[in-house]
Amino acid sequence: MTYRYSELLVAAASALALLASGAVKAQDADAVHRRALVLDGHADVLLPSTPRRYYLPDGGSRVDLDHLTRGGVDAIVLSVAVGPGPRDAAGVRDALAEAEAKLEKIKAFAADNPERVGIALSADDVQRLVGEGKVAVLIGFQNARSIGADLSQIDAFYREGVRVFAFNHAGHNDFSDSSRPGDAPVAEHHGLSPVGRQAVARLNDLGILIDVSQLSSEALAQTLALTRAPVAATHSNARARIENTRNLTDAELDAIKANGGIVQLTPFNSYLVQPDAAARERVSAVRIAYGLSPDFASANDGYGGLGDRQQAFLDALAPLLPKATLADYVDQLDYVAKRIGWEHVGVGSDFDHGAGVIGFDSAADAPNVTRELLRRGYTQAQIDAIWGGNFLRVLRAAEAARRT
Repeated sequence: MTYRYSELLVAAASALALLASGAVKAQDADAVHRRALVLDGHADVLLPSTPRRYYLPDGGSRVDLDHLTRGGVDAIVLSVAVGPGPRDAAGVRDALAEAEAKLEKIKAFAADNPERVGIALSADDVQRLVGEGKVAVLIGFQNARSIGADLSQIDAFYREGVRVFAFNHAGHNDFSDSSRPGDAPVAEHHGLSPVGRQAVARLNDLGILIDVSQLSSEALAQTLALTRAPVAATHSNARARIENTRNLTDAELDAIKANGGIVQLTPFNSYLVQPDAAARERVSAVRIAYGLSPDFASANDGYGGLGDRQQAFLDALAPLLPKATLADYVDQLDYVAKRIGWEHVGVGSDFDHGAGVIGFDSAADAPNVTRELLRRGYTQAQIDAIWGGNFLRVLRAAEAARRT
């Protein structure tokens, strides 16, 4: 969805006039939202084996076609993602099976709804499909644990349609160190491993957008030094506001800006708010009950040693943690936009993997983000960029770096 420069100026002037005259009316915010190409840069895929806490209370998905349509979400990156786990041959085999199952579910989503959904293989595809009135689905990849140390699997996933690639989830893997090492040493490779360094070059050669969310600080710095294309942190927040190793420091935000990249903020509670003293006491009691230390930096510290009790522990923990609001979320987005410029900001929900705040708990709530941005003085042109334009810019830049 593209607009002439004159149209953007008119839209921006109109939005400013609305703000100057008082509160933005709901119908005006809805019009701004409809004009934007609304793109969610990261969401997960639910499988029958996915823990129930990741589902909506009614057992559904936050990014199914109904929620996407109700929220006016035009495009979404659905991720072939796996979590932490064993890295031996059996662990890699099981992780790859999970990744392949998610890949097939993404393809089925489009195949089962051919009049309403299409798989996009490029930024141009996204705009074409949206112009046809369809939801454009880009396929992402997260956590190279599912491919062991096999660099050739990047090409295999590219052939299957993957166009966004993230090295890590929680826990180190054979490609890179994670910002959340769990029970492992803080650094295994001190950034990228040799195969991880090769992977940066191969991803550039294929025109795949590199996703730096969840990399350790060393791995992020090395990726930025090696890549010849802008990167995206598809679901990360700012550590200056909330101290969490999953959040990016100001220096890291600045480095992503210097790279020409984008940071897509996520409505994930633990990266937006921290437990107060009363909540910490409740969490400590649960940790003690599971044989963990009562003291913690992150509420799930050390749970990797619980074995088959991990899910029960996390399920017990979830209702004790504070719930963030839409305002908390946009506070983060606003902070990053002011730090590095709105041209480097986007939205990556991480829905269906634990994200969701009051006011932005599914794709259906996406218009609320637009309303809050308008309330804070953002223009139509800026909102267009934040929702989809900035991401499409970096995706096109990654495509332009292709050498194969």
